[in-house]
Amino acid sequence: MATGSSLGTPEQLRDPNYTPPLASAVPLGIQHVLAMFVSNVTPAIIIAGAAGFGFGSNSPDFPNLIYMIQMSMLFAGVATLFQTIGFGPVGARLPIVQGTSFAFIPIMIPLVAGKGVDAMGALMCGVIVGGLFHALLGTVIGRIRFALPPLVTGLVVTMIGLALVKVGIQYAAGGVPAMAKLTGALAAAKASGTPADMSGIEYGSLLNWGVALVVIVVTLGVKFFTRGIVSVAAVLIGLIVGYVVAYFLGMVNFDNVGRAAVFALPQPFHFGFEFSIAAIVGFCLMSFISAVETVGDVSGITKGGAGREATTEEIRGATFADGIGTFVSGLFGALPNTSFSQNVGLIAMTGVMSRTVVTIGALFLIAGGFFPKVGAVISTVPIEVLGGGVIVMFGMVVAAGVSMLSDVNWNRRNMVIFAISISVGLGLQLEPNALFFLPGTAKVLMTSGLLPAAFLAILLNLVLPEEIGHDQTEEVTGGMAGHKND
Repeated sequence: MATGSSLGTPEQLRDPNYTPPLASAVPLGIQHVLAMFVSNVTPAIIIAGAAGFGFGSNSPDFPNLIYMIQMSMLFAGVATLFQTIGFGPVGARLPIVQGTSFAFIPIMIPLVAGKGVDAMGALMCGVIVGGLFHALLGTVIGRIRFALPPLVTGLVVTMIGLALVKVGIQYAAGGVPAMAKLTGALAAAKASGTPADMSGIEYGSLLNWGVALVVIVVTLGVKFFTRGIVSVAAVLIGLIVGYVVAYFLGMVNFDNVGRAAVFALPQPFHFGFEFSIAAIVGFCLMSFISAVETVGDVSGITKGGAGREATTEEIRGATFADGIGTFVSGLFGALPNTSFSQNVGLIAMTGVMSRTVVTIGALFLIAGGFFPKVGAVISTVPIEVLGGGVIVMFGMVVAAGVSMLSDVNWNRRNMVIFAISISVGLGLQLEPNALFFLPGTAKVLMTSGLLPAAFLAILLNLVLPEEIGHDQTEEVTGGMAGHKND
């Protein structure tokens, strides 16, 4: 990698409008793509799997997963251009990399679970309307930040990670279709009173876990024993090594690559559009959290890359671009977009603030989005290999939430808010049948666990007095609360 002196002067490197020499700008742009590539396509794989046409499903609708992967690349690139180049009030004109958001996954899974491609129209309704609502938040984002302190945002990010770690374990063990076979065999055995027929059951096998562990071990090794671009791409390298191991174990099938088209344009309303109150409410509520995360990313970029605070225009423009990017994505069957925090850290590491560099990376993503064979190759990755990678990624989401919570003043007021919010949210997530008799829309929103936890945290933070005395909370904590920050 080029040094700062060959890239430009310190003043130039802190200038978003500076363009480094092309020989350095292109590798730096590719570096940004490598840092976010796996995280960008993973939500599409998870949602397709939840709907029933993902990895290992043998569904005739499987080509839709390839399309979703293709659109994830294309519209991550388009949304990034909204940020780096912008138009009118849209875009921060900063080196912000956009990608498919993890934050909405706990909301999307209940909307599509087991319903196949038919459920995707309702999901796209949420993406489109939620994107417009998100863009509107750009006009008031500065005035609503007070309602979303680290206590709330840290709780929500932690809940997102906790909701996703189960998916990582399922993938590493063999995926949802393999799990369904095991469940079916055990149910049949219980009904007949005979031993279960375990022939052909692969879920949880040592082979599956062995491949997943290869990915985890390689990822950790690369992350902590290398530097620079290699360390940044640790998860991608771990997946590649796991893929090679899986190939030699006969776990890779290339049939879909041969059937995929060489070139294809995005299709407007690929999944149709079905009005859904549950989808609209869920996406609009989560837009608040996503908008605040974007504000944090913008601030991180300007502090880490330019040593200054973000301006109001930059924050407003970034929020507009977030929402418009999501809106346009939904029109073509892609999932919500947001700013990617891992690329914020990359800017701080390289010291290059140039938005031209990120624009180059966006062009690579857009180019890949026009070639379905790229998505088809990604779809050949065995679910167990992906499981190893997402265990690391989703664990890092939890860790990011805990890190945000470390900024909280843990007095008894905040402990009570956190305790009630996470108990209700995580409890409903773990036991969705507790809401069996709720109407369909309310059940979808509540069983995510994320929305009730966020709602409770925001409400309690606004209505509870700033200080709750020792005597008022000792009975709640059972005498186990510390006395720090009384």
